[in-house]
Amino acid sequence: MSTLILKIPDDIVDAIRLPPAEVDRELHKELGLALYQRGVLSSGKACALAGITRWEFEELMRLYKIRRHYTVNNLEEDIDYARSNQ
Repeated sequence: MSTLILKIPDDIVDAIRLPPAEVDRELHKELGLALYQRGVLSSGKACALAGITRWEFEELMRLYKIRRHYTVNNLEEDIDYARSNQ
């Protein structure tokens, strides 16, 4: 596993209006959502980065009004998969 260190100035960390114990977890969620929204990460990888389940990620997407990246091609692939596994 690679480790990436994101340097955030102390004054910005201090300005985050969250309990100190929640900052790291919330920043991971926000980063996962933002990268998914931009199309940089798949939803599965964004969930992993956020450290939450698929259902929790879907709920956050709903709350933030983030649209799913789901194309007609994705739908056709899902239908084909479902039919082949009946």
